[in-house]
Amino acid sequence: MGLQRFAKPFTWLIIATGAAVCLFSAYYLSVDDIDARFLLLAIITIGFGSSLGIQIPRVKGQISFADTFIFLTMLLYDGEAAILLAAAEALCSSLRISRKAITIKTVTILFNSAAMACSTFITVWVLRFCFNSSIKSLADDWYSATFVIALCTMALVQYIVNSSLVALHTAFKTNQPAWHTWSRHYLWASITYFVGASAAGGIVKLVKEFHLSAVILTIPIIVAVYFTYRRYIEDIKASAAQAEQAERARAEQAEQHVAELSRYIAEQERIREQLSQMEKLSALGELASGVAHDFNNILAGILGRAQLLMRTRDPVKIKRGLEIIVKAAEDGAHTVRRIQDFARLRRDHEFVPVDVDQVLVDVSEITRPRWQDWAAATGINIRLELRADSDSVVMGDASELREVLVNMVFNAVGAMPTGGRLVLAAEKLGPSVVISISDTGIGMSTQVRSRIFDPFFTTKGTAGMGLGLAVSYGIIRRHEGTIEVESELGRGTTFSIRLPVAEGLTVASAKDELSAFIAKPLPLAQRTRILVVDDEAFIGELLREVLESEGYEAVVAAGGREALALFDEGDFDAVFTDVGMPGMSGWELARAVRKRSSSVPVAVITGWGEAVGSEEQRAAQVDWVVTKPFTADRIAELAQEVSRQRNVNLENAILSNSPNVG
Repeated sequence: MGLQRFAKPFTWLIIATGAAVCLFSAYYLSVDDIDARFLLLAIITIGFGSSLGIQIPRVKGQISFADTFIFLTMLLYDGEAAILLAAAEALCSSLRISRKAITIKTVTILFNSAAMACSTFITVWVLRFCFNSSIKSLADDWYSATFVIALCTMALVQYIVNSSLVALHTAFKTNQPAWHTWSRHYLWASITYFVGASAAGGIVKLVKEFHLSAVILTIPIIVAVYFTYRRYIEDIKASAAQAEQAERARAEQAEQHVAELSRYIAEQERIREQLSQMEKLSALGELASGVAHDFNNILAGILGRAQLLMRTRDPVKIKRGLEIIVKAAEDGAHTVRRIQDFARLRRDHEFVPVDVDQVLVDVSEITRPRWQDWAAATGINIRLELRADSDSVVMGDASELREVLVNMVFNAVGAMPTGGRLVLAAEKLGPSVVISISDTGIGMSTQVRSRIFDPFFTTKGTAGMGLGLAVSYGIIRRHEGTIEVESELGRGTTFSIRLPVAEGLTVASAKDELSAFIAKPLPLAQRTRILVVDDEAFIGELLREVLESEGYEAVVAAGGREALALFDEGDFDAVFTDVGMPGMSGWELARAVRKRSSSVPVAVITGWGEAVGSEEQRAAQVDWVVTKPFTADRIAELAQEVSRQRNVNLENAILSNSPNVG
């Protein structure tokens, strides 16, 4: 509510004070001074003075010219008579100009009368205090400076007190600052008080010299001043109306500008969304084009090699051709993993302790054909310096970290067309280990350096897809690490990878922990029986042949419901199932198998690969997740682990059924 909560208390305070002032003045009024001349002056004040009112701009109120007669009464009959006459005049004026509801009208009338009584009371006592005499005696020395100062004081005090009380009342009602209300609506009214005081000073001389009838002679002068002032106020109101109209026009214009700006912003947002969609479609097109190019090359190699193998019986050529086909399939699987990394399809992994120094050693050996053999074959000399002595362990995926470093080593080799020095180092700095790959190659410009981690950005032209560093950036972020690059044209490039060190782990303890994951094979007891489930017939047959070639028995089911029927009828040691199958998914099948048996191992073999998260695996109580394309060795390892668990269970069952000895 703001200032409005003070409106009613302030109004009633002034009304109560005005009533007390009127009672006080009536008590001390000298009845002997009341004569016919006072009654005539009172009639003129109430009947004529209150009717000459000027509307106050922008508020419901008027200023009357009765102040002239009140000041005259003060000079002729002293203060108490003037106070009572002021209250009566304000009461009559308010009755005439008030246009509000009856309850509010009564309060307004009482307030206006009380405010006039209070302001006149203060004026009277200020004059008595300042001039130390009765007010009537001031008029005796009409030509003196004291009289002129008294008139100015009388006008100033009356104006300040009366306008302040009315301005506070208006400010409280309109919830506006008091100073703003007073300066805007009542500051200009000061002229009426000074004109009234000057007129009263002249009239009192005429009355003392002649008769009260001299007051009537001054009425035309007051009327002339009134109409002049009224014209002035009308001009003010006209100017105010023009200003308000101009303000409204400016406000409407501002609203139009805001509406146009909003439409412009909305249009820009729409265009931005369209451009973003076009960029996404363009990126998707580039990705699809690159993937199609890579897979066409891979399929061409596989298809051509397979056709050649069908035409030959040379075992050496057959073995060599099969090795090429395997390598092509592995390259295809690697491309799929890169796409999944770029699309952020990999989910949470069970990170394990990784020996950073060992990863660097592995990377140096894996990349040796590129930086040593290939470089030597092309007539350039590249020296690799390995500084793997950080003795640091991080939690992560060793294969992913190797992939990042191998990619960066290959890029470094490509950036040294005339040879140079390549440094692969790891250094422990506080809670982090910093892996750096530095070369003395051609370096990068500032523009290239700012975009090297952007997808599809490449400086190799059609020879590269621009996904290597983008994927590497995603891998390091998943390991809660950072990648920084420093490069200068002609001075080489340094990539710095910062990874958090695993707390409380050393290289020795990491090796012990990793050894716990290595299963010790046990001799087979009997033929292990495995249920294979896949809706793709050739995949199911491939798994059956791989398992049978290793000495296991495999039964193939084309779907989840058929697999459950076979599982209920037969005695299976494990279930190998695909995920995406019609009718019943692999996850649903795994949960159904778990309801029937909590000990039978379940492996999920899926083309979604790394997109399968450990949370899904735990929810379905799946033991292993194998990524397609799989290798025969991996399937054989799973079957061997199934046999080991089967033998352990058989030994425990035999021991539990043996008679007690002793």
